[in-house]
Amino acid sequence: MRKNVLFRSIAAISGIAMLASLAACGDNTTASTDNGSSNNNSSDTTSKSEPISGNFNGAGASSQQAAVEAWVAGFQGTNPDAKIAYDPSGSGAGVKTFLTGATAWAGSDKALADEDVDNSKSVCAADTTAFDVPVYISPIAVIFNLKGISDAGKHINMDAATIAKIFDGKITKWNDPAIADQNKDLDLPDTAITVVHRSDKSGTTQNFVSYFKDQAADAWSYDLSENWPNEVGQGAKGTSGVVNTVKQADGTIGYADFSAVGDLGTVAVKVGDKYSEISADGATKVIDDSELDSSVKGDNRVVVKINHATTTEGAYPIVLVSYMIACPQYKDTKTAEFVKSWLTYVTSSDGQKAASQAAGSAPLPDSIAQKDAASIEAIKTK
Repeated sequence: MRKNVLFRSIAAISGIAMLASLAACGDNTTASTDNGSSNNNSSDTTSKSEPISGNFNGAGASSQQAAVEAWVAGFQGTNPDAKIAYDPSGSGAGVKTFLTGATAWAGSDKALADEDVDNSKSVCAADTTAFDVPVYISPIAVIFNLKGISDAGKHINMDAATIAKIFDGKITKWNDPAIADQNKDLDLPDTAITVVHRSDKSGTTQNFVSYFKDQAADAWSYDLSENWPNEVGQGAKGTSGVVNTVKQADGTIGYADFSAVGDLGTVAVKVGDKYSEISADGATKVIDDSELDSSVKGDNRVVVKINHATTTEGAYPIVLVSYMIACPQYKDTKTAEFVKSWLTYVTSSDGQKAASQAAGSAPLPDSIAQKDAASIEAIKTK
């Protein structure tokens, strides 16, 4: 089911302004705070004695934008004096900003690199290092705009190798036999394929191409990276940039978080002997069939190893697991109180329901939510 999501710009605009005022602080402090207290119960966001108040800022993954807007609205329902701004500048930019101490948390579509963990000692208190917890699970859509197909509400079936070859410029026409043989019921036109990819450093890109690396290694020889690896097609900044560019011309194809798809066509991806259309439920099935990465550096980290090779019926294997990154100890107590309460709400059943309704994301499986709760509970507020 496709969902139209209206992206508001108020949070991003206010986030940019607040980030500028905070950058000089370099210690993850808030711009200003009033009296407030922490929520020390990781499973109950309503038990705190006093609401959180003050100005708090985050930055990072644009894929989270619609969900963050829903989370802000929900959190402010019980914390009306908490002013929260989020700059959807992209995963790489968000982590970089967090590591300067200018934001309370970062959103990222990839787990922290070892170097980032080491560098976080400069912004986290008491020689501690930052940790990441999954907060947002969504399939990554392979979106396309093709006259007579996408405008008729039809999907196109593709396996991993075909998608990889398109994005590597090896398949250049929509009626190429590799596509036509998997779509015998469609009358595919002899239209040139125009690839659209992210121009900015992006965790969505890394999650997208990691599917190729795992499932079509012979067709995709590039190293895994947040940067687009070849010169095929044209780049666009952010999720919204890719979506808007794909909308503008016939024959385009790109990739984006499911929440931003709108009325564009989507590719049904081959899983086993069948093709799975994109869905939040399909994303949940993949995560349920995945394991946690126990090799990551640092404490309190919850990092998912996505099983792209799943054969679970109905699973959609191109999945984005987006994280929030925080410190276990902050130099500013008010920031620690906010982050603990904020992450508790975001990962709660209420928070996940709000994100699902706003962005079409998949709720966190119970096994992941429980591990998140343990990490969030470790945040010290005194």
